[in-house]
Amino acid sequence: MSIEARIAELGVVLPQAAAPVASYVPAVEAGGLLHVSGQLPFVDGQLMTGRLGEDRDLDYGVEAARRCGMMLVAQIKAALGDLDRVERVVKLGAFINSAASFTDQPRVANGASDLMVQIFGDAGKHARSAVGVPVLPLGAVVEIDAIVKVRA
Repeated sequence: MSIEARIAELGVVLPQAAAPVASYVPAVEAGGLLHVSGQLPFVDGQLMTGRLGEDRDLDYGVEAARRCGMMLVAQIKAALGDLDRVERVVKLGAFINSAASFTDQPRVANGASDLMVQIFGDAGKHARSAVGVPVLPLGAVVEIDAIVKVRA
């Protein structure tokens, strides 16, 4: 089954790949790896904002991470043209806007990690960081970047 077919089977609708908001490119392919810049979570074109453990809860954070994952896949598709070129999701870096008392960053990041496995199967299993931060660009609640091994 192609990755596109798996996405359709899952009922996942990928967003339009977001344009950069500063001086960078969304993705760079080098040495067989695609490095995808940090992606933010959007629902119906609206940025998901806030701080977990302060004005947002765990479920909101998990959904935001899933939305970041969807945007990562959209960026991968835009960069590669064909999601079947993905050989392996190597690493995700998750940054979670959270209060000092919030310690569920790994559970939040699972929103994106689980999506990668649902879409790419075993090739979606990856290494990961999940880091709490006091603020993210534009007030986003989560930002996630990725490294993906690609087929020529």
